Amino acid sequence: MDKSYLGLVQVFWGNGKGKTTSALGTALRACGNGYSVHLVQFMKDGTGDSEIDYPGELKAIEKFDSFSFKRFGTGSWIIGTPKEEHIEKVKEAFVYLKSCLGKYDIIIADEILYAVQLGLLKEEDIIQLIKEKPPKQELILTGSHKPLPLVFELADLVTEIKKIKHPYDKGIMARKGLEY
Repeated sequence: MDKSYLGLVQVFWGNGKGKTTSALGTALRACGNGYSVHLVQFMKDGTGDSEIDYPGELKAIEKFDSFSFKRFGTGSWIIGTPKEEHIEKVKEAFVYLKSCLGKYDIIIADEILYAVQLGLLKEEDIIQLIKEKPPKQELILTGSHKPLPLVFELADLVTEIKKIKHPYDKGIMARKGLEY
């Protein structure tokens, strides 16, 4: 397989719905074309009791032998000041992510930019990750409602997912099969 096309850094960020979905859509296309894809999810780990903790998109895409994932989190959202356990899980996820460099054609670091927004990682950590990425490995970063100019400058593709309107604004909660 020709891997000469790989090696870019993609960013999906913004306050709209669809950052992870965009990254997983790319993963689906890549798996369908024979690339290996590994998803590392920051601040999501499926430790809760609800089906939202193991969303349908993972159930569907994990059927590809070339797709794998690992989730890191505490099972609780970060509201206000992060707890020590949140900080530790993000550090653990980041160390694991760095250990994946060179092992897959494509790595998705899902919600890693939220970790920066929440002060759990520094923008410099992401910049160093980009610089350490092997030249023929694609890296996809998602998350954050706030722009990260230094990361954006290094990235090859930056897509802002912007909310215009959302059902949640009318009190409609996330729906199985559509949002999770």
